[in-house]
Amino acid sequence: MGRYVLVRVVLAVPTLVGLTVVTFFVSHLLPADMVLVNLGDQAVRSPELVAAFKHRWGLDRPLLVQYLVYAGNLLRGNLGTSIATHRPVLAELALSLPATMELASMALVAAVAIGVLLGVLAAVRRNSLVDVTARGVSSIGVAIPTFWFAILLLALVYFRLGWAPPPGRLSAGVAPPEPITGMYLVDSLLHGQIDVFIDAFRHVVLPGIVIATVCLGYVTRITRASMIEVLLEDYVRTACAKGLTAWAVIVRHALRNSLIPVITIGGTLYAQVMSGTVMAETIYSWPGIGRYAFTSAGSMDFPAVMGVALVVGIVYVAVDLCVDVLYVWVNPRVRYA
Repeated sequence: MGRYVLVRVVLAVPTLVGLTVVTFFVSHLLPADMVLVNLGDQAVRSPELVAAFKHRWGLDRPLLVQYLVYAGNLLRGNLGTSIATHRPVLAELALSLPATMELASMALVAAVAIGVLLGVLAAVRRNSLVDVTARGVSSIGVAIPTFWFAILLLALVYFRLGWAPPPGRLSAGVAPPEPITGMYLVDSLLHGQIDVFIDAFRHVVLPGIVIATVCLGYVTRITRASMIEVLLEDYVRTACAKGLTAWAVIVRHALRNSLIPVITIGGTLYAQVMSGTVMAETIYSWPGIGRYAFTSAGSMDFPAVMGVALVVGIVYVAVDLCVDVLYVWVNPRVRYA
């Protein structure tokens, strides 16, 4: 197993290198004028300002030389400097990535817990009212537009009913905890700041519901289909014939063997949520990596865009590796050389 993990880590290096090549050249070959976007119409008319801008960001060099400089900086742990904020990209990602991880983790844990429960109940009671209800919930989760649901939830729960706090990670006047992980829920607990934890939790509920609803549909469908297939296996019928209770058959035999597809879809959803929460983060003023990528792309901030792409690529590789390791834990029949 250790050898397998080491091989996967080594094989991930060419993937990440290829990712840097693609994102670098695509971001530099876009038809939009990077100088115009950052300097404006008036400043572009000054050749001196244009030349100074290109020299400052290395745009006056050949593309290959620019990439080699960028790759050399990456090897030293330098992701470059943001054109828009003039701050190190690594420092900005260190602030936005934990916010997205906090939101994505809360949403996915809730989606998996509820989705697995609904999927199991739907499979055990096929074609019953429970099954129809579970399938209806999953269909709504898959089909509902994220931006529409996020706006509707905000308008109803916050503006109309007043049950939720305003958008953001914390209320006005509440100081964030001293950073340890960057996730307010975790850091507030580590520092014993229960009031900050409660306030941070209230803020994460609405955007978490939006993301969890989408993930819930996929988890419920996959769990139901996998559970139905496992329940038809011979060893399940044998366990029933031995006189085991329905609870023992479902939990000890059927559920564990049906979790491999659920783990796969859960890992994929987590990686997608980490890179695709733009709508929820923008609507709820959540300073995460999705919102950071959106604003960076709008201002043609190519160092920030490439930094986001690299971080997302690392997340996908890490999640894929964790999924493979979980296969062995859930189903010991799966072995890696």
